[in-house]
Amino acid sequence: MLRPGGAGDASLRCSFQNAKPRSALTAWPAVADTVGGVTNQHAAVSQEFYPGQQFGLPEFGRGSVAGWSRRLGALLIDWLVSSLIAIAFLYHPQAGHAATVLSQPRLWTPAVFGVQDVLLTGLTGVTIGKRLCGLRVIRLDGHPVGLPRAFVRTLLLMLVVPAMIMDRDLRGLQDKAAGTVVVRS
Repeated sequence: MLRPGGAGDASLRCSFQNAKPRSALTAWPAVADTVGGVTNQHAAVSQEFYPGQQFGLPEFGRGSVAGWSRRLGALLIDWLVSSLIAIAFLYHPQAGHAATVLSQPRLWTPAVFGVQDVLLTGLTGVTIGKRLCGLRVIRLDGHPVGLPRAFVRTLLLMLVVPAMIMDRDLRGLQDKAAGTVVVRS
């Protein structure tokens, strides 16, 4: 236990005196990614870089690059909505087969999710989950996402691994392939 004036107090005081003030971005660095020998944490602490800077996006607030936690929340909401749609419209119970109510919709959920994501992202830039989490998918050139780019993006998103490989701008491979970025709306 540390007591004021104790031996541990001096070292604690010295470490805080030399500390730089931290912004909201540096308090929770998003992804440990090394680009050119500089990690996201190092760049954020030294104020040299923030996600979306090279695209002219703001550092904080509306239009800034969305963090992974909001994206994950939106994805889970979209998956839940897709599951509910699959259960409501694509499940046809048969007499004596009540146990299959939870197993058969699982086959349709990825298809419903894919169609929902392609159509909503391609036409509006938001899915139900993204709308609820305050996110939007935009193209880097400012044009609407469109169905072909949304299809490529959704296909890579559904493969899971490409979506987990992010660069220092927090863009997964699906966003890089489609020329998009997920921002706060």
